[in-house]
This record gives sequence, C-alpha cells and structure tokens, in this order.
Amino acid sequence: MKPEVKRYSTTVGSRTVTFETGKLAAQAGGAVTIALNDTIVFAAATMGGVREGIDFFPLQVEYEERLYAGGKIPGSFFRREGRPGTDAILTARLTDRPLRPLFQHGMRNEVQVMMFSLSSDGENPLDVLAINAASAAIMISDIPWGGPVGAVRVAHVDGQFIANPTFKEMDASDLDLRLAGTKDAILMVECGANEVPEDIMAAALDFGHQSIQPLIEAQLKMAAEVGKPKRTATFALAANELNDKIFERVKAPMNELLDKPLSKAEFYGGMDELQATLVAEMCKADDANAPSEKDVKSAFGEAEHKIVRERILGQGKRPDGRGPTDIRPIWCEVGLSPRAHGSGIFTRGETQVLSLATLGTLGEAQELDNLGPTDTKRYMHHYNFPPFSTGEVKPLRGQSRREVGHGALAERALEPVIPAEESFPYTLRVVSEVLASNGSSSMASVCGSTLALMDAGVPIKAPVAGVAMGLITDDGGRYKILTDIQGTEDHLGDMDFKVAGTAKGITALQMDIKITGLSAQMMKEALEQARVARMAIMDKMLEAIAQPRAELKPHAPRIITVKIPVEKIGALIGPGGKNIRALQEETHTKIDVQEDGTVYIATTNAEDGKIAQERVAGLGENAVIGNIYTGKVVRIADFGAFVEILPGVDGLVHISQLDSERVNKVEDVVGMGEEITVMVTNIDGQGKIRLSRQAVLEGWTAEEAREKDSGGGSRGPRPGGGGRGGDRDRGGRGGDRGGRSGGARDRR
Repeated sequence: MKPEVKRYSTTVGSRTVTFETGKLAAQAGGAVTIALNDTIVFAAATMGGVREGIDFFPLQVEYEERLYAGGKIPGSFFRREGRPGTDAILTARLTDRPLRPLFQHGMRNEVQVMMFSLSSDGENPLDVLAINAASAAIMISDIPWGGPVGAVRVAHVDGQFIANPTFKEMDASDLDLRLAGTKDAILMVECGANEVPEDIMAAALDFGHQSIQPLIEAQLKMAAEVGKPKRTATFALAANELNDKIFERVKAPMNELLDKPLSKAEFYGGMDELQATLVAEMCKADDANAPSEKDVKSAFGEAEHKIVRERILGQGKRPDGRGPTDIRPIWCEVGLSPRAHGSGIFTRGETQVLSLATLGTLGEAQELDNLGPTDTKRYMHHYNFPPFSTGEVKPLRGQSRREVGHGALAERALEPVIPAEESFPYTLRVVSEVLASNGSSSMASVCGSTLALMDAGVPIKAPVAGVAMGLITDDGGRYKILTDIQGTEDHLGDMDFKVAGTAKGITALQMDIKITGLSAQMMKEALEQARVARMAIMDKMLEAIAQPRAELKPHAPRIITVKIPVEKIGALIGPGGKNIRALQEETHTKIDVQEDGTVYIATTNAEDGKIAQERVAGLGENAVIGNIYTGKVVRIADFGAFVEILPGVDGLVHISQLDSERVNKVEDVVGMGEEITVMVTNIDGQGKIRLSRQAVLEGWTAEEAREKDSGGGSRGPRPGGGGRGGDRDRGGRGGDRGGRSGGARDRR
C-alpha cells in the first residue's frame, strides 16, 4: 500500500520552501525531503545504542553530493562519487554546528544524520537546505533533541537584503551570509563578504534571524502532526556529590596556580600535576568505596571549567593574565623561503603560522566537479595542522574536516582582495603551515597569507587581518566577550567567533557556540570588539611589509598577454594541441588560451617570452602585398616551395621566384624546415598567397612585385638589383642564404 505523504510549505522571503515526509526511508528514525523549486535535499536521522567505553557524544553528520542530481556523471576514473569533496565536507560541518549544541549535555547514544542531494536546478544552493532538512528529520524522529533549527542564506544587493538568493543573485551580492538558529537566538554563522561594515553585518544577522522563523514554525507543526514519541536516551551519570567534594578540594590550589600568568605548557602542566595528585589521594586500591579514576578526572574537569570561567566573569582575569580585550604579543616576518614566490610568518602568542604563496598560469586553476555553477577556482588556500604544532604525536591520516574548514575560511577571508583576472592573470595558491598552535590558527593563517601575498608582489586590494573572539556566560545573565582567545578559552568557553577583514570592513565571519544561542546585542559587541582588535593586529603586520612588492620575485613566472582573433585560436592550438605544445616546448613557456582570443604566456625567461609573444601575435596579422617575411619551408613540390610566413598562414614560392638565376630543382635552393626570407607579391580572390625570394634578393619595391607577378617583369637580373638582398633576412638563414648573391647551389 502506498504510504501517506505529508507536505508542509512555508515562505522564506519571497521563496516557497516545502518539507515532505512519509514517502521515503521508512525505517530511518526520521526522514524528510526539502525542496526549493527543483532543488531537493534528502535527510535521515537515526539513533542507536551506546558504544562501550565512550565518554563523549558520538554524533555523526554526513552530507554527500550526488552528481546525478544535476544530470552529471562524475569526472573521476571510476565515474562514481568517491570520498566527499570540499563542498560536501563544508556542508556537513555547516550542518553539524547548529545541531550539536541542542543535544542534552552528557548524552551517549550514537546519533547519525545523513543527507544527500536528490535534485539540483543549478539556480539554488543546497547547503542551507541541508541544515533545514537535517533539523526536520530529527524533529519528527524518536531522537530527544532541543530543536528545531532554521537556516537561511542572506544576500545584500543594492542596499537590500534577500533571503535564500539564487546563484545569480549571489553574483551581484557583496555578502554571502549563512545563518542558523532557534526561535530565540542565533546558533551558527558562516559568512563571506566584500568588505562589509559592521553595522550592515549586524543588520544582516537580524534579518537572517527573522527569516528563519517560518521554517521553525513549519517544523514544529510537522513534529506535532507526524513526529514519533521520543525514546529514552542514555546519559553520563551526574555525580553531584563527588563533583562538589572535588571542587572544594582543588579550588584553592587551582586559583593559586591561575594567579600566575601561564603559558600553554605551564597551564596544562600545572593542571595535570594537580589532577595526578588528586587521583592518587582519592583512588586508593585498598578502599572499596573509592571513586574510579575516570569519575575523579571527570569531576576535576568540571571544577576546572567552573573556576576558570568564574575568574573571567567575576575578576576579568584570563589564564594567561590578560584582560578581556588584550591581544597576545605579535611578531611577523616575510621572505623566509628564498624560492617560494612569497612567504610570510605570523606569530601571535604561542600560535605560529607560516604561509607560502605560489603563482601559476590560469590553466593551473582548480577544476571543480560539483553541482554549483562555478567549474574552476583561481584562488586556493590550503591549511595544514601537523601534530607537532600542539606538541603531540599522532598518525597522519590525510586532511581532516577541520583542516578543510579552516582552509576554506581563510580562503573566503582573502578572496575579496585578490586582484581580478584581467589585471593579474595568475592562478594563486597559498598554503598555511601551522607550526605552533594555542588558539586561532585559522585567523593566524589569514594574517600570514596576507603577508605572503604581499611578499609575492600580488597587488591585493587591501591587507586582511583576522582575530578569534570568545564568550563566557553564566545562568545569571553575566557574560564577558574575550578578544584573541587561546586554546583553553576555546575549550572552556561558550563561543568561538572568528572575524576577518580589511580596514574598510568584514570579509569573513564564522561562529561556533556551545550554548543554545547568542543574542543580537552580544553579536554586535563582539563585532565591534573584533574590529578594534583587527586594526591593532594589522598595524603589526604592516610593520613587516607595508604594501605589496612592486615586482614579482625573479623566479616567479611573468605573464605576457596577447590578443588574437577568435578564428585564429584553432591555428594556435593545432590538431590535438600539436601546435601549442610544440611552441611551449620550443620557447620553454606555458600558454593558456581563453575563449575570447586572449592568450597568456607564462615564462621565467624574458627572451623565451618575447619569442613566444611574437609567434602568437603573428596569428593576428594578415599577409600584405609588398611586405617581407622570414618563414619556414613546410612543403616542397616540383613547381616550388610552400613557406609558412605567419602562424597558420603559408604561400607558394614558385620555382621561378626562388633565386635571381634559373633554378633547375627546388631542393638546389631550399630544404624542408629551412627558413627563407620572401616578399608577398600577390593574394588572389581565394586568399592564396604568392611569394618571391627573388624579390628580396633584388630589392624590389611593392609596386615592382605586383608588376612582375602579373607577368610584366623579366627572368634575368634587374639592372642594379640585389643591392638590398641579404640584409633583409631578419635573423634567419633565408634571404641571400649567408651572403650568396646568385647561382644555384650544388647539393651533390
């Protein structure tokens, strides 16, 4: 029997969004589809049991981009989707972040939320739909959860905000804001912007929060009508008595430790020593009533959390001795790598990032195989976080989701200041190597990458600086916003709010929180506090390098731009790319051809570049009667030789025009592949070109060439002729063939 299908439609901005459930995946805990026009995302949420021995909440959020949704076959060798690409990883992270804070603290059941694309119309993005679909699937499932969550994308076009814009509308927007939240507060923010001022950003956040309300109402209605009864989950046991006892035991020594400004090693070393002493005291083997070591360590963590937060809220004292708005000491340097095209090192406190920039041709842009409208990417930022950066030893398992996310954030922060392709026709790749980490390595990557790009001579529109903000709150309504948080404050705090931008405005924004929401007032305060910090950080950066270098490094490629007629592109490329490959090999250059006839020639040698430029530019020329060209013999017949005088353009030198004297055999004068200098004497109505070597040897004028080609001239030497012969050879072996003034060459 066909199942009953339920649909719930609502309006977000001017767009209709429809949830549907009941048709698909009946055995999942909850399953829905969400549609915006012809773009559809499926989500399923299921809860399992408790895995033995875990002391964390095992939530899995996965998104997979199915290319059939857009009518595409994957471009990989296997022609199927493999490991998730960057866009899919970022969508999964984007969805995880607002879902996770709404699960009850201490929950231990395995929960898995899976999403994938069913249909993509090429007009509407899928990522915010995935968040809404995931939330709706959990809401109608048997999983206990504190949702729902609504999510929306916000654009800013001509001074107006747009909810859930199309890709086309996004192209005209100076803001790409993705926001998720509950009815009362914002939970997650991910944003790229074109130097947007803080007041506009704050207004966009307010607009986004209002826009998600219909989505929340629709999900509440779904849960009420078709939602399953919630199952009982398993939670970590709350040992309140033990927690209180340990808090009283460690309060004094922990405060004594924290009264001294501490480095990361001193903080963690002191806490480890205090915890070890506590375990030795309380976990005695001969005491049957002694708590387990695991319970003591858990209670110690709760005490640390409580004491550090209270010191910040009550006294304004941070673990390293700073006040709430203080920034750690900063030093910067450029030019660390002599062979990289640009390098910059940025150190803030105990966080250090080395960024290195590489310039390449436009042909080296990354090709994208996804459902979005963009098929190439010219600016790439990659982020590496090795275990030694935190003093640890771990196996290397490839790039983590965190590394993908941090790289994308830094890329988003710098993208608005990258010069346009027309003025700077390069592909750019920046790699940020995290060498030491104690908080905010992604924002240090933004700063280090700005330095690297400026060191490379990339004419960025403005330098970009970034800072991570934190938040400490309590149940009584107190809160403190912290500037430049370190690892401890990120771990023990309620928010990691990253802001990057120029002096003019914000270029990137990312917020992760552990509480159930953030008020608009807190957001505004955090934005302003971050702006002040960014400007202070930027001043330090500009002490190392005040502006982009005027010249590229000597070993960086120089790109020469040549424009040729579109109809000549085929001649440049040749059959199967034969011509362009040969030219690149001959001149040691890289050549990229655009559809409009723009040709970019990349070289590290000026002479090679000049030769390639002349050869390519020749494609735009047309043969002119009376002009002299040095060309290559490309074919020999009994009646003459065909000479390529311009790229893809050849003409015939009749045997009678090969020399000033009678020639018995073409090969007596020229051979295949040899260069000779010739004059154009005629171009007929079909474009066939007649050439003459005799005209060059004898110094004919253009008018004489026309007359003699029409039959008016004699075969013998012109009286006084030959005076301008050999010196017309433009560097080749043509013309008078090395100074010879006449007579056939005996090749026998």
